Amino acid sequence: MKQQALILTFLLLTGFIARSQEPLRLSLSEAVDYAVEHNKTLQNAKLDVKASELKVKETISQGLPQIDAGVDFTTYFGYEMAFELGGGSGNYTEQQLTEAWQQTSAQFPAFTQADLMNYMAGSTYTGILSAMNPMAIKMTDASTGKIQLGQLLFSGQYWVGIQTAKLGKKIAQQGLESSVLDVKQNITNSYFMVLVTQKSMEIFEQNIADLKKIENHTRKMVDTGVSEQTSLDQITVQVSMLENTKKTMERALRMGYNLLKFQLGVNAETDVILSESYDKLLSENILQLPSDGNFSIESNLLYQMTETNQKISEKMVKMEQMAYAPTLTGFYAYNQKFLTTGFDMTPNHIAGLSMSIPIFSSGSRAHKVALAKIKFEQAGINKAMVADQLSMQEQQLKMDLNSAIENYELQKETVNVAKRVFDNVNRKFEQGMVSSLELTQSNSNYLQAETNFVQASFTLLQARLALDKLYNKL
Repeated sequence: MKQQALILTFLLLTGFIARSQEPLRLSLSEAVDYAVEHNKTLQNAKLDVKASELKVKETISQGLPQIDAGVDFTTYFGYEMAFELGGGSGNYTEQQLTEAWQQTSAQFPAFTQADLMNYMAGSTYTGILSAMNPMAIKMTDASTGKIQLGQLLFSGQYWVGIQTAKLGKKIAQQGLESSVLDVKQNITNSYFMVLVTQKSMEIFEQNIADLKKIENHTRKMVDTGVSEQTSLDQITVQVSMLENTKKTMERALRMGYNLLKFQLGVNAETDVILSESYDKLLSENILQLPSDGNFSIESNLLYQMTETNQKISEKMVKMEQMAYAPTLTGFYAYNQKFLTTGFDMTPNHIAGLSMSIPIFSSGSRAHKVALAKIKFEQAGINKAMVADQLSMQEQQLKMDLNSAIENYELQKETVNVAKRVFDNVNRKFEQGMVSSLELTQSNSNYLQAETNFVQASFTLLQARLALDKLYNKL
C-alpha cells in the first residue's frame, strides 16, 4: 500500500515538473501582453499606484473623527491625607482680658463693647474647631476607563493636503503608464533582436554551406591538378572564420533570450519560443510611416507628468499659505471610574474646543511661501522646456525614421547586387577564370551586404518604436 502511494506521488510530481517546464510560445503581441502582466518593474509601479491610493485615504482620515480609549490604574500604597481645623487656645485670665481691653480701647477709641463681644464669639468658635480631632482621608487604589472623541473642525492645510495627495495618485498612475510604454518598447526591441540574430545565423549557415560546396569542388580541382592548393587553403580559412563567427552569434543569441526572459518576468530556466518570423514582423509592423500633423503634445505622457508636477507645486504654495490660518479642533471625553478614592474631583463628562492661532514665526512661514513660489515657477519653466523638446523630438524622430527606411531600401538592393556579383564570380571560378582570392572577397562582400541589411532592418524597427512611443501608440 505504501509502495503504491509512493509511485502515485512520484507520477504526480513528474507530471507537475513536466508541465512547469513546458516552453512558453509567444508572438510579439502575446509577449507584450505577458510582460505587461508579469514584468517586475511594472509590478512595482502598480504597487506605487496602490500606495498612492492608500496615501489619499490616509490623508482624508486625518480629518475624520478620531476615537481613543485607555484604562488607568493607580495605587497610593494606603497613604492617608490628614486635615487639621485649628486656631489658638481660647483660655485667658481675667487680668489678661482687662489689659487687652484697655490697650485696645486706648489704641482704637472707636472700638466698642459690642465689637468685643463679636470678637469673643469668634474666638469661642475657633476654640471649638481647634478642640476637634484631626481628620484623615485614606487614598485608596484608583482605576479609570477613558474614551475620547476628537474632530478636526477647520484646517486649511488639511484640505490642501487632500488635493495634493490626489495629484500624487495621478502622477503615480501616469508613471505606471510611462513604465508600460517602456516595457512594450523594450520587449519589442528584444523580441526583434532575437529574430535578427537568428536571421543572421541563418545567413551565415547558408553561406557556410555554399562555401563548403565550393571547397569540395575546389578540392577535386586540386586533386586533378586544375587548381592550386593555395586556392583551397583560402576557401578553407574563410569557412573556418565564418564558423567561428557563427559560434559568437550563438552566444549572442543566448544572451538575447536571457534579456527577453528577464523583461518578460519569467525564470531563466523557462524555454521561450518566438512564434513570429523575422520577415513577417518586418513586413507587417515596420514599413509604415505615421501621417503628419497627428502629434498632440498634451497627449504625451512625459508632458502630462510635467503638468501634474506643476499642479503639485501650486498646491504646495497654498499649503504654506494656509499655515497662516488658524486650526480648530473639538473633543469629548467620558471617564468611567472603576475604583476611586475618597477625594475624587474628576468629572465623568468633558467636552471642549481648541483653536491654534499662528501669530509670529520670525519670518519662517513667509520664507516657506516664497520658496514654494520659486519651485512653482521652476515647474512652469520645466513644463515649457518639455513642450519645446517634444516638438523638436518629433521632427527628429520622423527624420530618423525616413532615413532608416531609405537605408533599409538601399541595403536591400545592395544585397541583391552583391548576390548577383557573387554568383557570377563563383561561375567564373569554376571555369578557372578568376582566382580564389576574388571568390572569397566577393563572398565577404555579399555576406557584409546581408549583415548590413539585417542591421538596417533593426535600426528601422528602433526608429519606428521611438516615434510610436512618442505618440503613445505602442
